[in-house]
Amino acid sequence: MSDTVRLESAGDGVAVVTLNRPDSLNAMNTEMLAAMPAIFRRVAEDGDVRAVIITGAGRAFSAGGDMKDRGLPTGAPQPGRLSLREAEEASRLLAEMPKPTIAAVNGPAFGAGMSMALAADFRIASEQARMGTAFARMGFSGDFGGTWFLPRLVGPALARELYLLAEPIDAPRMLELGLARAVVAAEQLMPEALALARQLAAGPTVAYGLIKDNLAFSATASLADQLTHEAENMARASATVDHQEAVAAFVEKREPRFRGR
Repeated sequence: MSDTVRLESAGDGVAVVTLNRPDSLNAMNTEMLAAMPAIFRRVAEDGDVRAVIITGAGRAFSAGGDMKDRGLPTGAPQPGRLSLREAEEASRLLAEMPKPTIAAVNGPAFGAGMSMALAADFRIASEQARMGTAFARMGFSGDFGGTWFLPRLVGPALARELYLLAEPIDAPRMLELGLARAVVAAEQLMPEALALARQLAAGPTVAYGLIKDNLAFSATASLADQLTHEAENMARASATVDHQEAVAAFVEKREPRFRGR
C-alpha cells in the first residue's frame, strides 16, 4: 500500500487518515490519488471503525493537485493516466460513509484539499489553517465535490465569490462562515479532533449513518419523498441493538452504552 496516505488506529473505534507528502504540502500526486479511495473504502466498510479523522502530515492539510505530476488528469484521457472520477470517490466516501468524519485542518487546504475538507461532517481548524478554492488561478473549474459542498455550506452567492475570485480565507473567517466548528491552537488540533471523534465513536453508529443518509437524500427530494425516506430509516433504526439499549437506559435512568450496531 502507498505510504502517501497513512491509516492508523487511534483506539476507541477511531481511525486517522493522514495525507502524507509533507515535503510537497501533501499535494495530491498520481500515487496519492490512486491510494485515497481504497483507504476510505476500507474504513467505511470496517465495522470496528466508528469515526474517522482526516488530516495532513507536516504544516499543510493539502495544497491540492500536484501540478508537477504530469500523471494528473488534465483533459482527455491518456493511456496510463489515473481517472479523476475514480480518485474523486475519496470525497464521496468521506461524505457518505455511514459513520461520522472529521477534517482536522492543520494548515493550508487549497483546491482539491479544500474540497476534501468540506466533504467531512465536521471541520476543526488550527489557527494556522487557510482555505481557498484556487482552481480559477490555475485555469481549472473545480473537482473533488467542492462545487457541491460549498454552496450547501455557505450559500450559492458566497460560493460563487469564493470560486470565481479564488481568494484564500484564514481560520477566523472559516469559523465565521461556518466552515469550521472550532479554531484551536496548533498543538491542540489533534487532541480536539480526537476528543470529538471518540465522543462520536461512542455513539449510535447505525443511527448516525441513517441521519447522514436522510440529509443527503433531502438535497433532491420532495417533502413527501423525504417523509417516506425518514419513516423507512426510522424503522431500520428501531431494529438496532443501540436503540434497544437507549430505551433500556432511559427506563433505568442511566447513560446508554452504545455498541455501534
